[in-house]
Amino acid sequence: MIEITPRTIRTWSMLGQRGTAFAIALPEIAAEQKEVMVLTADLSLLSGLEKFKQTYPEQFLDVGIAEQNMIGIAAGLAKEGNCVFATTYATFISMRSYEQIRNNLGVMGFNVKVIGSAAGVSMGTSGNCHHSIEDLALMRVIPNIQVISPADALETVKVMQAISKTNIPAYVRLTGNLNCPMVYKEDYDFQIGKGIVLNQGRDIAIIAIGTLVAEAVKVAESLKGQGINPTVVNMHTIKPLDEKLIKELTREHSIIYTLEEHSVIGGLGGAVAECLSGLGTSTKLIRMGFPDKYSVLGDYEYILKQNKLDAGSVKEAILEGVK
Repeated sequence: MIEITPRTIRTWSMLGQRGTAFAIALPEIAAEQKEVMVLTADLSLLSGLEKFKQTYPEQFLDVGIAEQNMIGIAAGLAKEGNCVFATTYATFISMRSYEQIRNNLGVMGFNVKVIGSAAGVSMGTSGNCHHSIEDLALMRVIPNIQVISPADALETVKVMQAISKTNIPAYVRLTGNLNCPMVYKEDYDFQIGKGIVLNQGRDIAIIAIGTLVAEAVKVAESLKGQGINPTVVNMHTIKPLDEKLIKELTREHSIIYTLEEHSVIGGLGGAVAECLSGLGTSTKLIRMGFPDKYSVLGDYEYILKQNKLDAGSVKEAILEGVK
């Protein structure tokens, strides 16, 4: 059983979401659930799966650089009663394997958990071919698949534990790098499909996902000194979306901002816009994410700043919007 303490939370944050998911959460889950199988497409070392590979060799498969085949193998193992985790970089698993995910998970409903690692722009200088700013849009349009993006390393553990106990196909999007900022510093209640209010404010709300939740928290703290106290929501689950919470936000907030490490088209902002369109509300929606073009290259923090997704840029945009 995974022990959650302030010390372990700090350690996990240093490992980042990817390291925590594969080196911490999955080995512990497999120890309790013998039906767990883990598949990777030639990324056992880079994903931090070496511990799992050595501890549970009979529950591990490296299929090589064959992402489409990996989903087919995962579906076959799931049909035999296994709970299967299949992983590689988010851009490859969401695009190269799209038809297989649609048919085997969406149509057939096999119990496969697709884990897209290094999502968003965390691959930095590796280039746009390794960046993944379209995966949320692709995954959430497929029926019958849950789509989740944890805020920090602790929430990554929570997500992995939660999906391992369901028979529902899922896509989990892991963002950020090592030394992932801590949003949660102690244990808390996590539920798939239930957004979490991190700061209760007024007038404006920021709904964020992934490692940009930490940026949203920074923005809120900074804005308080200027008389603005935004509500901050960690909307970790994109599908099923917490529409009840969004509806509640429209009653007390004149502007809702969405903040995501993804294209402004089809991701969190798109999902919230679809929800708001059916409410007949006057609440204004401002989507903050990557524009409809591919990004400049550089390290992770540089790319975020160039696309105005760092805390300072988000704060300036909100101040301008409030004016």
